[in-house]
Amino acid sequence: MLAIKDEIKELIESVLIAGVLAFFIITFVAQSFVVHGHSMDPTLADGERLFVNKFIYRFEPPQRGDIIVLKPKGDPKRKYIKRVMGLPGDKLEIKDGSLYINDKRIEEDYINESYIRARLYRMYNEDKQEYEIRSTAGPFYVPKDHVFAMGDNRNNSSDSRNMMVVGYVPYKNISGKAFWVYWPVTEMKVLDKVTYPDLN
Repeated sequence: MLAIKDEIKELIESVLIAGVLAFFIITFVAQSFVVHGHSMDPTLADGERLFVNKFIYRFEPPQRGDIIVLKPKGDPKRKYIKRVMGLPGDKLEIKDGSLYINDKRIEEDYINESYIRARLYRMYNEDKQEYEIRSTAGPFYVPKDHVFAMGDNRNNSSDSRNMMVVGYVPYKNISGKAFWVYWPVTEMKVLDKVTYPDLN
């Protein structure tokens, strides 16, 4: 009888320890995230599940090319997944169907589109203190402790280009860095680090 009680006690202790560890990992280390939508095609597909490193940005700021989970404006319960394109102090523009960072045209082999479709952008003119409708985006000037994030599916992504929905993303609104797709098993992969040598 005593042995059974000891086994039950050990089982309860094991479950409690596992629960505490799981809580610690989910809160501070890593968390699962499900991709919803197609804004990150072809890098990430709708329905894929991945792990997000939640502690990395406690030790270093986000880097250009990182795929991050962020909170958009207005609805803190929602989470978006995008790629960091602009860092504090950067100037970004979309013109002639291409992305320019600090006046340099960016080549990106991870996007499908060779041309970013012209569309109407609602841009704020600081000199006139009013919004204007433009066919090009920018220039955007990334403030301190913020990033400019964009989906890899540039023609179908609600991201920092939309100042009303996402805009410049403060560091505090970044949940973490995506690093590993684990589901479906056939698509399992570590997300590659992307570099931009022309901007270094």
